[in-house]
Amino acid sequence: MKPTAILINPWVYDFAAYDLWAKPLGLLYLAGRLRKSGFTVHLIDCLDAYHALMEETPDMKKPVRRRYGTGKFWKQNISKPPQLSTIPRAYSRYGITPQVFTTALKQTKRPEAIFITSLMTYWYPGVFEAVHLAKHVYPDVPVILGGIYATLCPEHASSYSGADFVISSPSHFWPGDLTRFLKKNIPDFAPEEKLEAFLPYPAFDLLTKIDYVSVLGSSGCPFRCPYCASSYLHPQYTKREPLELFEEVLFWHREYDVIDFAFYDDALLVDADTHISLFLEKIVRNNFNLRFHCPNGLHITYIDQEIANLLYKAGFKSIRLGLETADIEFQKRLGRKFSEGEFQQAVEHLKRAGFTTDQIGSYVLIGLPGQTGDQVAETMTYAGRMGTMPYLSEYSPIPHTAMWKEAVAVSRFDLVSDPIFHNNSIIPCWDGDVFEKVSTLKAMVKEIRDEARKK
Repeated sequence: MKPTAILINPWVYDFAAYDLWAKPLGLLYLAGRLRKSGFTVHLIDCLDAYHALMEETPDMKKPVRRRYGTGKFWKQNISKPPQLSTIPRAYSRYGITPQVFTTALKQTKRPEAIFITSLMTYWYPGVFEAVHLAKHVYPDVPVILGGIYATLCPEHASSYSGADFVISSPSHFWPGDLTRFLKKNIPDFAPEEKLEAFLPYPAFDLLTKIDYVSVLGSSGCPFRCPYCASSYLHPQYTKREPLELFEEVLFWHREYDVIDFAFYDDALLVDADTHISLFLEKIVRNNFNLRFHCPNGLHITYIDQEIANLLYKAGFKSIRLGLETADIEFQKRLGRKFSEGEFQQAVEHLKRAGFTTDQIGSYVLIGLPGQTGDQVAETMTYAGRMGTMPYLSEYSPIPHTAMWKEAVAVSRFDLVSDPIFHNNSIIPCWDGDVFEKVSTLKAMVKEIRDEARKK
C-alpha cells in the first residue's frame, strides 16, 4: 500500500495580504516528487479562496477574485501578537478557518508524514498554528517544517514551532536532509536515485482551482542585492532549458486550460539571447494566446527593443521593473544595477512595443536603513513622470543578507530576538512618525497612479 503524505500551506497572519500570483511553488514541487516516489499526496492549502467548506461558513465575506487570477483571501480579524500591540493597524488571519482546516485533516487517511512549508519569516504564527493543529489531530505522525522561514531562522523554528524536524537546507526542490529523515522514519521509503531540477512539474493539479500557474525559467540569482536573500536561499544560479520550460507551459495549457502564467524568476532576462528569448520566440510562433506576468521586478538594464517586442508579442500583460530608487547615491548602496538614463530608455522600449502605462509597474523601495521619505517621494514622482505605475515595496530586514547588520543597528525593534519584527508593514528600520509618514507616501503614490491612468 502506498504511504500517504499531507502537505500544508499555512495561513498568513499579518496586517495585510493579497494574492499577487502567490502560490507555494516549493511545496508543490515537493508534492510532485513525493508522488513520483510512491506517495499518495493530499494538499491542504490554508489560503484556498475556493475551499468548498468555506462556502458554508457564516459571517465570512467571499474573497473578490480579479482578472488574471489574482485577488483577495478569506480574512478574519484576530488579536495582534503582544509584540505588535502598539502598531495602529488591524491584524488578521488570512485563509480558511481553523475549523475547516481541522475537518480537512480528519478527512484524510492517517499519513506517514506531514509536510508544512513557510514563507515570510514574520508569518511564523500561522505556521505554528498549522503545526499545533496537525499534531493535535495526528500526535504520532512526524511533522516536517521547511521553506523560507525555516531556512532563514532555523534556530527559532527548531525551538518554538513544535515541528519534529526542521529542514533548513537552502533548496526549494528536494533537500538532502529530507531523504535522510524519510529513510529513517518511513519503512520501505525508496526515493528516486537521480533528481532533476524543475522536474517533475509542481503539482498544481492538487489545488481546488488553478487560477494561474507559477513557473521558473531559472532558479537563484547571479546578483547580490544587499537587501535580498535569494543567493542564500538558492546559492546556485541554474538556468532551465527553454524547450523544457515551453513544454511545461504547454502541458498546463492543454491539460488544464491554464491561460495565465506568473514567472517567479529573480533574474528572468539575464543572458536572454540564449535563454528566455528562445522560449518567447517559440511562444510567439505557436500563437497560443497565453498571458504572462512577472511579479518579481525585471532588471532594467536588460530591456532593449528586441526584448520589449518579444515580451509584448508573447503575451506579457503585467510588467514590473525593479526601479528601487531614483537617488543615484543611494542606488550605489543597492548595487547600481542600471545607469542613468537606462530606466527611461527601458520604458520607451516597452511603450514602443505596445505596452500601456497601466501595464508597466515600477517597484519603489521604502523603509530601507538610511533612506528618507523625501527620497521615496522623489522616486515615485520620477516613476510616474516616466510613464509607469509606481508601487511601494516595503523593506523587510532579512537574516543572512548584506544589509542585515545595518538593519539590526538602526531598527527600533529587536530584530534578532523575534522574526515577527521583520514585518515590512511596521517599517521596522525607520523611526519618528513612521505611520504618518508612510500614510502620506501611500496617498501620494495612489494620486500618481490615478493621474497616470488619465493619460
